[in-house]
Amino acid sequence: MIWNLPNGLTALRIILIPFFVGFSSLPGDQGHLLASVFFGLAALTDWADGYVARRQGLLTSFGRFFDPVADKLLVISALVLLVSDGRAPLFLVMIILAREVTVMALRERMAGLGVAVPVSRSGKWKTAFQMAAIIMLLLQDSLLDIPFQYSGLGFLFVSTLFSLFSGYRYMVNAWPRLQQGN
Repeated sequence: MIWNLPNGLTALRIILIPFFVGFSSLPGDQGHLLASVFFGLAALTDWADGYVARRQGLLTSFGRFFDPVADKLLVISALVLLVSDGRAPLFLVMIILAREVTVMALRERMAGLGVAVPVSRSGKWKTAFQMAAIIMLLLQDSLLDIPFQYSGLGFLFVSTLFSLFSGYRYMVNAWPRLQQGN
């Protein structure tokens, strides 16, 4: 395996997860602020590793496998925390998590058939809204008493719509190939 910057950023994202989770359990605004900063750093590595890997042609099997795993670990840990703290509605989180697991399984199945499933534009929008929503919901009002909760819930709702739409598109596009692969 070739170790490069994108792979290092993917590994860093995984390493940041326990810090983000740990800081979220600290009492008061400082905990929420630190958790949102560490989550934001981890989210930034998601964007940066993909950008650098594509731009410089540094795609590796490690990155193809671990980048989506790191993303799912980060998002799932954040959404579970937000639900447990009463900051995000369970029904939206369940829809998002069901889509994430379904698309991850679909990608694995398609890879087994020798077909790469590229990230769609709607999937990228889903991720952008999701990351922004999580940061806002982590912050709520711990940054200069700015009420981020309602904006965060709005972004989470929009990311849920993108989740449904992109998940549907992935399934529709893969269905003919899945039928042939049986």
